[in-house]
Amino acid sequence: MMSGHMGRRSFIRASAGLLGGTALPGILHAGAPLPEKKFYRFRTYRPGKTLAPVTCITPDDGFYLHTFYNKCPWSADGRYFAVTRLPAQKAKAEWGETADVCVIDLQEQSIRTVYRTKAWGYQLGANLQWRYDSNRYLYTNDIIERRVVCVRIDIRDHTVKVYAGAKYDLAPDNSSVISPQLMNMNMTQYGYSVPDPVSGKPVPFTADDLQREGLWKTDLETNTESLLAPFSEFIARSENDREFYGKAIPYLFHSQFNRQNTRILQVFRAQVNNKGRNACLFSLNTNGTQVKQCLGMEKWNQKAPGGSGNHPNWHPDGEHVVMNCVPTWLGYKDMRFCQFKYDGSNFTVLSERHTGSGHPSIDITGRYLLADAYPKQTYVVNTNGEIPIRLIELRSDEEQILCTIANDVGGRGRQYTAENETQGGSGYKLDPHPVWSPDNKQIAFNGAPERKRQVYIADLKRVIS
Repeated sequence: MMSGHMGRRSFIRASAGLLGGTALPGILHAGAPLPEKKFYRFRTYRPGKTLAPVTCITPDDGFYLHTFYNKCPWSADGRYFAVTRLPAQKAKAEWGETADVCVIDLQEQSIRTVYRTKAWGYQLGANLQWRYDSNRYLYTNDIIERRVVCVRIDIRDHTVKVYAGAKYDLAPDNSSVISPQLMNMNMTQYGYSVPDPVSGKPVPFTADDLQREGLWKTDLETNTESLLAPFSEFIARSENDREFYGKAIPYLFHSQFNRQNTRILQVFRAQVNNKGRNACLFSLNTNGTQVKQCLGMEKWNQKAPGGSGNHPNWHPDGEHVVMNCVPTWLGYKDMRFCQFKYDGSNFTVLSERHTGSGHPSIDITGRYLLADAYPKQTYVVNTNGEIPIRLIELRSDEEQILCTIANDVGGRGRQYTAENETQGGSGYKLDPHPVWSPDNKQIAFNGAPERKRQVYIADLKRVIS
C-alpha cells in the first residue's frame, strides 16, 4: 500500500498556472465594487423568556448562517463575526451561483459584504474561518477555472490571496489547510462543500482514484498542495472493515485539526453502487503519519431512535474525541454523548442521565457540553417542533435548556423534501450548529423563527460560572 509520505512525493500540485498562467501566490483585487457597510439594530429574541439572553445579529434582508459547530465565527478579538448570506433557500445550490461572505461588526451593529464566492452549500455556507490570531484575514473557498481553491480575504484593504488547494479546515498555527475533494463530496451528503458541477450531479470516484485521491494539504507559505493521506492508506488501516472498504468506493467527509495542531480527525465513508455512507472514523498526525481507525464501521452505525453515530469533534484537550454514539456493546439502547481517545481506547459515556443529540461540543474548561438536536429526535425536541439549545454541566450531569428555536424554512417539518431527494440538495435543511465564542462566555447558533435563516448569539455570563 502507498504510504501517506509516498503520496505527498508523488502528487505535488504547485500554484503556478492555476489561473491560466497566473503565477501564485499573489494578491488579486476582489473584482466589482462591493456594497457599503449597512447599519441596523440587533433584535432581542423572546425578551425575558429564555434562560440566557438571546440576540438575532443578522438583518432581515436575506438568508444567513454561520459555518459549523466546530468553527468559531468570531474574530480573535471577538469584535467581528463572519456569516454567509445565501442566494436562496428551499432550492438546490446551482453551479455558478454566488453567495455573499459578510462580516458583522458586533460593536457598531453593522454588516458589509467582503467577497462573493461560487463555493457554498446550505449546511456550511461558504465554510468561513478567521485566521486564528487575527480580526483582519478571513478564509473561504471559491471556484476558479473549475477548481475549488482556498482564498484569503483581507477585510481591511479589500484584496484576496488565492491558494493552490481547497480548504475544509485551517490549521491552528495558520500554516496550512486540509480538505477532501470538494467537487464530489455531495455523493454522500449535500450541503457541506460546493454546488454540483454543470451536469447537475456529483461525479463519483472510481477504483482508479484509490491511489491519487484522499486528504489534501495546502502549505500556505509555499502555496503548494500535496496528498497528505491517500484512500489506500485509510483502507489499509481500517482493521475489521478492510474487506468491505476494499470492494467499495471511498469518500472523505469532515476533516478537522485539533487545537494543538498535532492531529487530524477524518470521517471516512464508502459507497456500493453509489449508495450508502458506511462511515467510520480515523485520526492521523498532521504530517500524514500514524493513520489510525479510532471508531470502526460497526460501532459507528449502531442505530437507535434519533439515528446512528454522528458528529465526531475534538475535545479541547486534543487527545479525545466527542461524538454521538449508540454504544450497544456497553448495554445502551439509545444515543449517548460519548468520548474516546484518538486511538479508539478509553471509550466512555459522558452523561448517564441525558441522551445524545445534534452537534455536541465541549468548552475550553472541559466542564460544559453544548448541543442542539434534529427534529426527528423527539425525545428532546418540543412537541411544537422547536429545537432546544442544550447545555450540560458534566460534573453534576445537570442539563439546562438555554432556549428553543424553530428551524423550519418551509419544508413543513421535513428537512429533506421529495423534490430535494430527487434533484439533490439541502435547501430545506437548517441545523442550529451551536458553537462557542473565543472566551466561552457566548454561543452562536442558526434559527428560523420566521422561516428565514438567521444567526443568534446567546450570552452565558449569568448561566455558567
